[in-house]
Amino acid sequence: MTSAVSTTDRHSEPRGRHRQRRRAVDVLFEAEAKGVPATDLIAERREVFDSHDAVGEMSGYAVDVVEGYTGDADQIDALITSHLKNWTFERLPAVDRAILRLATWELLYARDVDVKVVLDEAVKLATELSTDDSPAFVNGVLDRISVLAPQVRAAGTGE
Repeated sequence: MTSAVSTTDRHSEPRGRHRQRRRAVDVLFEAEAKGVPATDLIAERREVFDSHDAVGEMSGYAVDVVEGYTGDADQIDALITSHLKNWTFERLPAVDRAILRLATWELLYARDVDVKVVLDEAVKLATELSTDDSPAFVNGVLDRISVLAPQVRAAGTGE
């Protein structure tokens, strides 16, 4: 029997949030590959889910992240680009771009998620989904971006 109360892990993160992040990465990756807005894919999947639940419901944190990123895509991509060393944004593996997009949005706007958790989760996703070199690369880029997170988060709350 499952409890209606959200269970948390050692990072005070709701269980299942990793799965939601992975889902968001999948949507961002697919949207780029197809050249369509990620929010269109969410709408498409919701339509299919209404008649056939095999695609899985599009809701929760995955949707929040995708919609959040989409609203600030140009700024987030520019920020990532400005923090790359010896790489161009276009040369990155597409899955790494999707992970960096997700994590950068979280670093800047997900005030309920600790910066360390964002970095750990991004590295975990890179380990699961990308090349052997990607976890260290993603960690390095996000570590540089994370320096800005406190100021952006504070500005967002008017502190």
